[in-house]
This record gives sequence, C-alpha cells and structure tokens, in this order.
Amino acid sequence: MSPRRKSGLPQEEHEEHVDERWMASYMDMVTVLMCMFIVLFAMSTVDANKFEQLRNSLATGFGSVEMAAVDTAEGTVVPAEHVNDEGEGFANAAAAPAVPVSAPEPTTEPAGNTDMDRAVAEVEDLRKLQARIDANLQKDHLAKSVRYTIDERGLTIRLISSEAYFLPDRAQLSEKTGQILDAIGPVLATTKHQISVEGHTAKLPETYRYPLDWELSTERSVNVVRHVVEKGRVPANRVAAVGFGQSRPLANGDSEAELKLNRRVDIVALSDQPENVRKLIPEVTKNP
Repeated sequence: MSPRRKSGLPQEEHEEHVDERWMASYMDMVTVLMCMFIVLFAMSTVDANKFEQLRNSLATGFGSVEMAAVDTAEGTVVPAEHVNDEGEGFANAAAAPAVPVSAPEPTTEPAGNTDMDRAVAEVEDLRKLQARIDANLQKDHLAKSVRYTIDERGLTIRLISSEAYFLPDRAQLSEKTGQILDAIGPVLATTKHQISVEGHTAKLPETYRYPLDWELSTERSVNVVRHVVEKGRVPANRVAAVGFGQSRPLANGDSEAELKLNRRVDIVALSDQPENVRKLIPEVTKNP
C-alpha cells in the first residue's frame, strides 16, 4: 500500500515558501534603518544661526548676564507659548504684549576693586602699621629716633646715624638700638608683610679692616634681623638681611651731617600688592 500523501501544499511549493520568509525580516530592518537616517538628516540641517539668535534673544530678555556673546539683534521677546514648533516664527504673536529688546548696558568694575582703590587701601594699612610702631616708641620716648617713608615698596622704618645705633664703624648693636627694636619687632610680628632689613654705610676709610663697605652694612642688617627674630618673635621665614654698602646714599656730600644720613639701617615692611597697584602708592601718599 502506497504511503498517504500529506495534505496541504505540494512539497516543492512548501519548501519555496520557507526559504523566502527571511525577506520579511530584511524589509523590516531596511525600513528601520531608513527611518533612522531620515531622523539623523533632519537633525543635521538645523540652522545654527537662527538657533543662536533665538537663544541670545531669550537670554537677554530674561536678564541673563553670563552670555558668551552679546545679543545685538533687534526685535521683541514674546511668551514661550507663542513660539511655534520649529522655533523660527511666532504664532499669534500679536495677541501677546511685546517686550522691547535692547542691548545690555556695559558693566563697570565694582566699586572698591580698581587699582586706585586697592592702592588707597594699601596706604591706609601701612599708615596704621606706622601708627602702631610710633605708639610703642612713644612709650619709651623714642618716637623721634626713627623716620618713616611710604612708597611703592611699602613702609620703611629708617634708623639713621650709626653713632646712635651702632658703635663707630662697628656692627654691634648699641643699647639704644636694642630698645628701638624691642618696640618695633612685636608689631611687625603681628603683620602679614615680608620684612627686608637693609644696611647702608658711608664711605669707609681706606685703612679700615673691612675689605669692602658692604660687608659692614650686611653684618649690621644681620644683627638687626637676629634681634627682631629672637626677641621680637618675628617669624624667621618673613625676614631677610641685605647689605648695600655705600651704593644707595641719601646724601651725596662729605659733611658729617650727610655722612650720618648714609650710615643707617632700613627696616622695610614690603607691600604684597601687584606692581600696577604699587605704582599708584606715591600718588596716594600725596594726600594726607
């Protein structure tokens, strides 16, 4: 008995139908890819200039100040609900009150932050420091023993005449020098300023034991530094000793009075302001 044939399509037609089912999945995939590329193409054709103009206009209208570019476009700002879907035109704009758009006013630097303001504040700080030192010296009747100068470097406390502060042509501090430094050191210790102690001399005799005059000036400044650090408690990392010898005289003559001016030690509380501010300090000091 011959085997019964299965009902349905013939064997050849059935196999052909099975082999072609992959086309449905392929067409679905192609359709999805086409849609994706259409979306990407639409996104890539956004008018950047129009978008930037709209963004700047809205930001200016709402008072934004941190804009990378200043909006100079002319027009009006309308409520968001009247902007169409494309962001290019305005729907029913006439129904909404228009707000004029104008370029933002130029900003000015806040008061108290200009170079001149900072120079004035620095001079006031240096004058207060001078007043504190002077008050300490007055307690011991030594206020007339020093001179003060405020310039672009800072506050200079000047000890003039080696006969009063040092032994003749020697670097050892006199008793009076110690008293003055005892009044100055504690005040300097409470400040933020870097301190430069600078020794100066008049021209030494050729027969003097020091080979060069700047050695004597440097030794004097070192002795002053040691005193204000050890007894005045000024932090050692804020003090420097410098010797200029006779290279920076206050007077160019050879009289005894002029030589005394050149025999000195300067204690300078250095300004920490930038150079453009420090250059303005001499102008500020002209005003009492």
